[in-house]
Amino acid sequence: MDGDGAQHLVVGTVQKPHGIKGELFVRVETDRPAEVFAPGRVLLLADAAGRPQGGSLTVERARAFKGGLLVKVAEHAGRTPEAEALRGRTLVIPRGEAAPLADDEVFYHELVGMRVVAGEETVGTVRELYEAPAGFLLGVERADGRELLVPFVRELVRRMDAQARVLEIEAPAGLLDL
Repeated sequence: MDGDGAQHLVVGTVQKPHGIKGELFVRVETDRPAEVFAPGRVLLLADAAGRPQGGSLTVERARAFKGGLLVKVAEHAGRTPEAEALRGRTLVIPRGEAAPLADDEVFYHELVGMRVVAGEETVGTVRELYEAPAGFLLGVERADGRELLVPFVRELVRRMDAQARVLEIEAPAGLLDL
C-alpha cells in the first residue's frame, strides 16, 4: 500500500499492545518483514491512508506471533495509555528505504487504478486488492459497476505496464462471464 503518492510505503498496522513489556502486535503488510522490522529501523506512524502523522517508533526486536509480529519498540517500556493509543495506527517507511523490486515484482498499491485487459477486451479497473488463503485477488470494477475477482497469479498475468497503467491477463474460459 502507499498512502501519499510515491513518498511512503505502508508496512504494517498496530493491532494492539501485547503483554506488559511494551510489545505491539502488528499485522504485517510487507513481504520482507525481516528487513522492515529489523532492530534499529525507524517506522513512522501514519493515518489510515498511510500519510505520516504523529511521530515514529524505533524497533528493538520483532518476533513472529499468531500470523503477525510482536514488535518491541524503544518508545514504550510497558502497557501505557500511550501504547494503547497506537491501536489501529498504520506504520510506514520512506519509499527510498524499501529494497529494490525484482523485475517481476510490483508494489501492490501500484495495481490500484490499473486498467485490466484480456486481449483486445477491456475487463475493467483494479479498485481493490484482497488477501485470500490461496493468494491475492484483484477486485476489478467492470463497466457496469460490478466487481470481478481475478486471481493475481503469475499464470494469469501476461504483461504489466506500470507506465501505461495496464495489466494484461490471460483469462481462463468463463472468468470474464462471471
